[in-house]
Amino acid sequence: QGQLAESGGGPVQAGESLRLSCTASGYTSSRTCMAWFRQAPGQEREGVARIVHVGGDTYYADSVKGRFTISQDNAKGMVYLQMNSLKPEDSGVYYCVANAVPRACRGPNLDQHDFAGWGQGTQVIVSS
Repeated sequence: QGQLAESGGGPVQAGESLRLSCTASGYTSSRTCMAWFRQAPGQEREGVARIVHVGGDTYYADSVKGRFTISQDNAKGMVYLQMNSLKPEDSGVYYCVANAVPRACRGPNLDQHDFAGWGQGTQVIVSS
């Protein structure tokens, strides 16, 4: 399916906001949902948020609930992650991916093995 292209990362201070963007062109007709994952050095990839392509139903990890908002512009083939009240533990490389299997879009968690389109990601560094 190829890879997705993330942008918008950078260094920020704790408490500040950042908006990540994902160019999802090529996945519009094949995916059911999109998700954001993140990975800190030495850590496993962690599912952050998910949005269903049709209807826009969302899912958030408990660690970001109330602070992060995932959204999409299907006409433009874009997916976004608005991150507010950032904490140092939010630091890591953020990846935007598309579901590889339908079950990825309805479960109570995010499994990286259910998604595809892994690219280089965009790095977020939150300083205290």
